[in-house]
Amino acid sequence: VQLQASGGGLVQPGGSLRLSCRASGGAFDYYAMGWFRQAPGKEREFVAAINWTGGTTNYADFVKGRFTISRDGTMASLQMDSLEPEDTAVYYCAAAAAMSIVTSTPDYWGQGTLVTVSS
Repeated sequence: VQLQASGGGLVQPGGSLRLSCRASGGAFDYYAMGWFRQAPGKEREFVAAINWTGGTTNYADFVKGRFTISRDGTMASLQMDSLEPEDTAVYYCAAAAAMSIVTSTPDYWGQGTLVTVSS
């Protein structure tokens, strides 16, 4: 079971990045997938999640209207627009058998990818 995240990097305020997460080694086609982030000195927090069909999404209030989660089978993506310095964090992808779980205590975690928003 493996979640491989990619796409992080350095971007200027107002810019965009797209994160990707590929799941392998399990029946992830039927799993909900999500993204969390952890900024320096802060606790890990929920960002966004999507159910196994892609028909239901859930976002943290602080990213609504700026971030969009999508999926294509076992690949989940997070399109991040209008990035702010406060979005600087390590972003982790996650997976779980249900939306109610992936938004709180996911069963599986990826290794994290660093997003830095700075001029």
